[in-house]
Parts: sequence; structure tokens; C-alpha cells
Amino acid sequence: MILPAISSSSSAITVRIPCRLTIGFLSRRKKMAVSQFSSSSPSTLISCSSASTTTSTTMATDGKPKPWLFVGLGNPGKLYNGTRHNVGFELVDAIAEAEGISMSSVSFKALFGKGHIGNVPVMLAKPQTFMNLSGWFHRFILQDTIFDDMDFPFGALRLLPKGGHGGHNGMRSGIDHFKGSRDFPRLRIGIGRPTGKMDGASFVLRPFNKQEREELDFTFQNGYDALRILLLEGFDKSATFTNSASKSASKSESKSMKQLG
Repeated sequence: MILPAISSSSSAITVRIPCRLTIGFLSRRKKMAVSQFSSSSPSTLISCSSASTTTSTTMATDGKPKPWLFVGLGNPGKLYNGTRHNVGFELVDAIAEAEGISMSSVSFKALFGKGHIGNVPVMLAKPQTFMNLSGWFHRFILQDTIFDDMDFPFGALRLLPKGGHGGHNGMRSGIDHFKGSRDFPRLRIGIGRPTGKMDGASFVLRPFNKQEREELDFTFQNGYDALRILLLEGFDKSATFTNSASKSASKSESKSMKQLG
């Protein structure tokens, strides 16, 4: 999600975060390489005043880039590690590893880490509440959301300025706690659909198979690259990148299905 700077006070804790991004579908196996992007206009970030797809300079009064908060959606506990529904957690971990950020702070019932992507200050978060209660966390400081999506081909990415919950409990909870507002950006990552008679609820709690895990390395690299582009070059360029990556993922999935058939 991306919203204007907000102040939330709870238990004498005040938080001001101007831009936010929630991550729902993520998984990391290898340490990601930091891609090099154009630095001609590092201050052109997505506007925090609305969910517009246009880019604008997002700078503090002192001329420095305003911070972003990335929130990964998932279920806490070892039982859910590596499942499709927890890719948000895994992408946050991948970003943290690539940027040398320690996820050791605890606040708002979430694990936090602080650092930079390029010259932009970022905060990473993994709510430690179950998916259907994620909105409790969003209510205070959520900034932008990344989550798993069965309606997208496996490994596909889609960056959107706003939208509905798409049946995702974590997103539904967040929208409910924002009084129905859907005007926040989100990165959707395809996890494929169940085969046979398996229901969706069971499917999202299953782990990825070996082949999928290997292919996810490319998806996570693309997701990380997309977020760097978002921060350093703006929403439009990031959306174009994710759409291109999604087309490649769709072709790869079709090829894999033919081989299996």
C-alpha cells in the first residue's frame, strides 16, 4: 500500500511513514544480486498523496528521500514456513539479506528491520499475527502490500496502484481496517492454481515442489528488482518491468505444463 504520511499513536509509540508497500507472495533461496538501475533521477518516487500511477518527487523538507515501509504477509510459526501463503515473508527476508538489513526489532506485533535501498530509507516488516488479523497491523503503519495470488500464473508479477482483496484474507483484513478503502498499491505474485479436486485453502498452505522452488529464485530476483525500480525510478517503470517479467513467467509455466503432459 502507498498512503500519505501518517501518525499513529499506541502505547506511547508514534510512527510516521510516508509510503508503504505490503508483500504477500515471497520466497528466497539464493542471495539476490543488487541490479544496477539508472541513477539519473533517483528522487523520482511514486507519489504518496494518492494511488496514481504517475511518478513524482517524494522528498522530505530537508531534500532527502522519504522512507518506505515494506510489509510481507504470511502466517507466523514453523508450521507455515515455505508454504505458498508465506511468500510475502520470504521476499522480505530476501530483501533484508540482499541489503544487509537485520530483522531483529519487535514492535506492533511484527518483526522489523531498518536500512536503505539505494539512497532511500526503508523499513521491512513481517506481522506476527495470522493472515485474517493482518489488518490490525495495517491499521497502524502499513505502506504497500505484496501477496500471493492464485489467479496469476506461477511466478508472474503484477504491480497495481489499487484494487480489491481478490479473496486474500490478509488483504481483506487490511481493507476492512481501512474502512473499505482500496486506494493503496500492491504487488501480486502468482502461485498457480490447485490441480484436481484440491481446494484453494489447502493449496495455499502447501509447500512448493522442488522444480517450483528452483523457478522461484528468478521470481524473487524479479520481485526485488521491481521494488528497487519502484523506489529509484517510479511506479510506471516498475509496473512495466513486472508486466514484462510476468510474460516470461507465463511462457515458462506453459512450457513446463507441456513437458509434464
